[in-house]
Amino acid sequence: MTIKNIYILVLAFLSSTAHYSQTSETWENYVQAKKKGKEPILPDFSYAGYKYSEEQIPNVNFKIFDVTEYGAIPSDSKSDKNAIKKAIAAAIKNKEGIIFFPKGTYHVNTDKDDSSPIIINSSNIVFRGEGEGENGSILHFMNDLPPADPKKLYSCPAAIQTSAGGSDKFLTNVTSNATRETFEIKVQDASKLKKGDWVILKLINNDKKLVQEDISPLELEDDWKKIINTGVQVNERHQIASIKGKTVVFCEPIHYNVRKKHGWKLYSFAHSEGLGFENLRFEGNWKKEFVHHRSAEDDSGWGILKVSRAVNSWVRNCTFKNVTNPLGFSQAAYSTAIDITIEGNIGHSSVHAGGGSTGILIANVNDLVGMHHAVGVGGGSTSATVIWRSKYPSHTSFESHASQPRCTLFDNIEGGFFTGRAGGARQSLPNHSKYLVLWNYKQTSAAIKDFRFVATDSWYWRIVPPIIVGFHGAETTFKNDEVQIAESIGTPVQPESLFEEQLKLRLGELPNWILTYK
Repeated sequence: MTIKNIYILVLAFLSSTAHYSQTSETWENYVQAKKKGKEPILPDFSYAGYKYSEEQIPNVNFKIFDVTEYGAIPSDSKSDKNAIKKAIAAAIKNKEGIIFFPKGTYHVNTDKDDSSPIIINSSNIVFRGEGEGENGSILHFMNDLPPADPKKLYSCPAAIQTSAGGSDKFLTNVTSNATRETFEIKVQDASKLKKGDWVILKLINNDKKLVQEDISPLELEDDWKKIINTGVQVNERHQIASIKGKTVVFCEPIHYNVRKKHGWKLYSFAHSEGLGFENLRFEGNWKKEFVHHRSAEDDSGWGILKVSRAVNSWVRNCTFKNVTNPLGFSQAAYSTAIDITIEGNIGHSSVHAGGGSTGILIANVNDLVGMHHAVGVGGGSTSATVIWRSKYPSHTSFESHASQPRCTLFDNIEGGFFTGRAGGARQSLPNHSKYLVLWNYKQTSAAIKDFRFVATDSWYWRIVPPIIVGFHGAETTFKNDEVQIAESIGTPVQPESLFEEQLKLRLGELPNWILTYK
């Protein structure tokens, strides 16, 4: 090889790495804190996703329940809803199964159907199609479902829902303090607990000092009735790794400082497991121009898939077209939505985690239309959400829908960035609590000088100072008093992906499945 060729190769290498040449000091702080067993500034997001992202989502080989064997006839314009329900019932009776949709169009919620959703309330049920493209397996929703309460625009049920039998039950009180990002608590009575149990570490407390600490340095506003009256709420979902006497060790880190005096409790977590939706195309008839809060149809009428009370579950290789709310997680844990495409008309929201979910991974979402609220998080004290390597147009921005979401990572996101798209009712503010992390976020909308996380011209944009590292793509600047950390603004950093590097640090190497996304 000639000297000239070597020089060209060196220049090419330097060019490819120049954009990510600076190692983040915030990352170095995290690494050192982990080595020394100290509390890091950054939350540990590496546990998010199916099986803590340690394993690839499986191609299960359960018994197949082909919907065409239960009365569905693809592409005949007649309703296939009852056939789908019959296939689900047969799979549940079998205690596991694949609800299989051969290529073609399957019609749901036709004029002759009732307005009830399709519900899956058992574990190990997988919806599987033969492709999410226009020539693949299409579930066509002919009509939207009406609101449960016409006065509540958000009350339309999703057309397909997962659930679990039973309810959460009180187990025991927490009897000691625990620092965030550690794994152990002590309880009053461990007799009802065992290794492998899924539980909820719960707090509801409106102590004034606790509330102020939770939102600090924001100033509490009189209109924030939920946090004033009900108080700080935490609903972290955990699996028990071991029990030593009255000490409970979790598989995943705690993300909130536990103080015995505040009345922390442990509850059982009613859930299903191993639910999947894959290789499917979901199409609605939402053809109107979207207007925020105009009607129930705009806000929630074309909700398609709600994954509730599920652990170690997934949605992958799916396309959603002409719907207002494609996919949401609620009261779920350690599950993944990956390789999701949104097409057609603009609707209300993109893929989101809410309802007190914990450890949800939302990955490789390509929102081609730019939903009013882009990918993000909702309320119920949703925690430890990772939104990774996803894109949306410049006319929309990330979502943080109040009611105390916390510990959220937006990692290698490309899209618009501006105020006003985080939602939530006035009484449920702030929009996001502590530990909102923006890592190597690429802004494609116009630059903003001294971007505000505390709006001065409206009531609906209040975010506890976030951690912002490697923000780039536009010349946006931030006010020092409204951010916890602002590092390398204008230039991306190493590591390129915080989620990947935290996972690599924990496991020693990246799992093979994740390498295809680098």
